[in-house]
Amino acid sequence: MTTASRDAFFMARALYLAGKGRYTTDPNPRVGCVLVKDDKLIGEGWHVKAGLGHAEVVALKNVTDVVGSTAYVTLEPCSHHGRTPPCCEALIKAGISRVVVAMQDPNPLVAGRGLEKLNAEGIEVCLGMLQEDAQTLNRGFIKRMTKNRPFVRSKLAMSIDGRTAMASGESKWITSSEARADVHRLRAESSAILTGINTVLADDPSLNARIDEDVVQPVRVVLDTHLNMPVTAKMASLPGRSLILTGIESQQKKSQLQAAGFEVYQLPCKNGRMDLVAVMGFLAGQQINELLVEAGSVLNGVLLAEGLIDEYVIYMAPCVLGDQGRGLFSVPGLQQMTDKKQLQLRDVRQVGQDLKLTYIPLV
Repeated sequence: MTTASRDAFFMARALYLAGKGRYTTDPNPRVGCVLVKDDKLIGEGWHVKAGLGHAEVVALKNVTDVVGSTAYVTLEPCSHHGRTPPCCEALIKAGISRVVVAMQDPNPLVAGRGLEKLNAEGIEVCLGMLQEDAQTLNRGFIKRMTKNRPFVRSKLAMSIDGRTAMASGESKWITSSEARADVHRLRAESSAILTGINTVLADDPSLNARIDEDVVQPVRVVLDTHLNMPVTAKMASLPGRSLILTGIESQQKKSQLQAAGFEVYQLPCKNGRMDLVAVMGFLAGQQINELLVEAGSVLNGVLLAEGLIDEYVIYMAPCVLGDQGRGLFSVPGLQQMTDKKQLQLRDVRQVGQDLKLTYIPLV
């Protein structure tokens, strides 16, 4: 086995371990670490939850002799003191002789400093092994650190003729139970779920992740320009945070909603509705890495028009709702073919009787 193939093999294992923290590490990145000596795996670990040990520390914990070994880490070892001590110091102290890193940490507090510290101690550092896989695993963290906004994914469900509901608004259920279970996994790996007040008034959704695994519940975020949220809304009584982002100042209603369990924040408006760029910046400030949009055609239309969606996950059911049904997007101003919004298909798979289609905007 060549050095490159060996490095790829062990880094793939480290990435698998990092993925085990998919539902629990927020707001931290997902990181895995594998320790190898004489071509044998002697220790491994992953970051489970913010405040607990980082992957490198977990991997080192139950290994007695790592002197001269190689550490495979999916993200640059941190060099700063946060909730836990710097991981690069732990690797140095343990006597690691070589560190293979998938990608540099986009966090400005780290950003190459960990690699420099390892190099300064005479440790061989190799950067870039399976880098794209590592970037995909932490695309939300990367987006927040580099663009000051979350990675935004919109989840949509439609009939084969592109309708999300009957004309009356009835929509339960277009898709299969298997597709709905898959949506809960999407929710579980998201830092927050965003919807609009009209969806809340129509459906009174819970917007939580119901899966049989340990999960940090996503933050629930409602855009409510005129503060119409009922104090009896179901989500306020559920575990986790429920945020209302509004454009008006109404101290009395705000106090009532806060007493019911909501957090209420006033943000700028644009064209009579919430300024979505400001919303994304605010959510980044709340340490939201991945944002899942579950909303109606109006909010999805505005997000599409403003280019704020990074990925669309569309579940297409084998049914027809007819031309009076409700559509996916409300986008005024699309009059000619040159105005169309183009998407690129990235993945297709069957979930139950439905198709799960993943698209990204075509830049």
